[in-house]
Amino acid sequence: MPLIEYETLDRKIIIRIRDRICETPEELITSDLFRHIVKEAILELHQHDSYLLNIFPVKEAGREEIDVLIEIFQFLVKMKAELVPNVVKNSASLLKDKHLFNEFVEYLYNYWRNFDRFIICESAEGTVESRPYRIFNNTIEHLMHLVRAVYRDIQENITGEHPNIYRQVRAGAEIATIAVPQKLPFRSNTFKKLDAIPVIRQVLLYPPLILNPPMNKRTGKFEKISVNPLEKVDIDSREWLCYPAKVGPLVIWIYFHQKFAELGFSLCNLFELATGKDLDKKPDGVFCFGVPRQSLEGLGKSLTVFYEDTKNDVLIAACPSDDEFGYYGYLKKMVLTLHNVVMMKRGILPFHGALVRIILSKNKIVTVLLIGDTGAGKSETLEALREMGKDIIKDLIIIADDMGSIQIDAKGQALGYGTEIGAFLRLDDLKPGYAFGQMDRAIIMNPNKINARIVIPVTTFDKLIAGYPIDMVLYANNYEEVDEDHPIVERFQTVEEALKIFREGTVMSKGTTTSTGIVHSYFANVFGPTQYRELHDALASKYFEAFFKKKLYMGQFRTRLGIAGAERKGPEEAAQALLNLISK
Repeated sequence: MPLIEYETLDRKIIIRIRDRICETPEELITSDLFRHIVKEAILELHQHDSYLLNIFPVKEAGREEIDVLIEIFQFLVKMKAELVPNVVKNSASLLKDKHLFNEFVEYLYNYWRNFDRFIICESAEGTVESRPYRIFNNTIEHLMHLVRAVYRDIQENITGEHPNIYRQVRAGAEIATIAVPQKLPFRSNTFKKLDAIPVIRQVLLYPPLILNPPMNKRTGKFEKISVNPLEKVDIDSREWLCYPAKVGPLVIWIYFHQKFAELGFSLCNLFELATGKDLDKKPDGVFCFGVPRQSLEGLGKSLTVFYEDTKNDVLIAACPSDDEFGYYGYLKKMVLTLHNVVMMKRGILPFHGALVRIILSKNKIVTVLLIGDTGAGKSETLEALREMGKDIIKDLIIIADDMGSIQIDAKGQALGYGTEIGAFLRLDDLKPGYAFGQMDRAIIMNPNKINARIVIPVTTFDKLIAGYPIDMVLYANNYEEVDEDHPIVERFQTVEEALKIFREGTVMSKGTTTSTGIVHSYFANVFGPTQYRELHDALASKYFEAFFKKKLYMGQFRTRLGIAGAERKGPEEAAQALLNLISK
């Protein structure tokens, strides 16, 4: 039998393999994991006093009944149901009602597929780069086909019929990875507790994925503290994985606990995976997502904290494992906070917004930076712009969807850079049908709740780090109505006027956090600038003066996304006004 370790957490199954997984129906049915699923499925039926338990001679099915059931499955993949009682003792009573037994098989199959299923291939160093396709294709793909084949063979041998419709559902793992332990290049003993944690090298996923993490909102701020949280945290390396993320020009090692596996693996749709030489150099940040709550209590007013390790020149962040922190926003925004702090320390201005390069007919190119808080209408306006400008827009290239940075070159030109290859978007605010159009690559989170989200790739890493000259900088205003004194797009006349609007960071909260109504956030960016306000203020003044010196178009655009009844119309009209402006 292959060496397989597994763990179930809530509605997740995490399978760890070292060489191979089940290759035959016999190995699958006799595996410890199969027995565990059968046992847990029957327990669930007991909780509901389900009629499906009538397949057993007594409803209180115990170990003996489960042993007989599994032996029946071993033969049902090879022979008709009416022949099984000849070779399996005490099986006749379970198979007396073939229709009921077939319903039980269907229930068991669906019970298995109701879990979020992850496979971690703990490959030996040296085989990762030479054998990734062999590992994935021969292991992960085979498992999916094997589970489906076993299910179909059993049903056909029960019913004696072949189905006319075959639904090729994901019956194996939904996400699989190759991971290899790798040491961080620090001499400090503080980091040694992370050395045995496997680092992700390859990821395979089967979108669309529908995940249901425990939380659908983020609250509070990320707090800078004076104590290294890593010194307070106990780490069991068997329960953790590391996703080394390329965040713009930076590399941040994101360690996540298996409790939040669905969130950690979803990083592959948002950040480029660091490989090769990027793994050999010192990371710019280390983030442990899912540490015990008690290890962070008392370090600050908040439990989502980061520390500036000046000795090792690295930022270290931590977030607790409580369900209330099981939201993708905590994972993503802390990473971007670390990015922003590093950038400010290097004299580079970070931004919270969307940066797009718009190529119009006659090859006119306009690069627009839309700055604004979550829910301000940036993404919604861009999608409306893409749709209504399809006759004159040749290409709309996303450089940054949520966060990025600006540098001033030797000629005084502002160059824009991004951080993420993907987008984390609200389903509620997208045009009808948009999410379904992206379904083949999407990870959808909490679709049945407020603030349902979709995570999709939207650009390439090469594009987000290329550095493009910026032509327009606009603040996304989602709270003001449009009238004669408040046009949809309004240009600022002075640096002071621009700085005032951006410093106030006014927005109508859309419910993506626990804040509601009109709120203010400094430069619409609580992810670094508020914690280093003095440093950011000096940078913002310097950069805004450079923008005006170069005569960039600086202003605001009113999306009205926060105004009831204008959620669709507002971004569409903002997009039309923006299109009119850039196409002159």
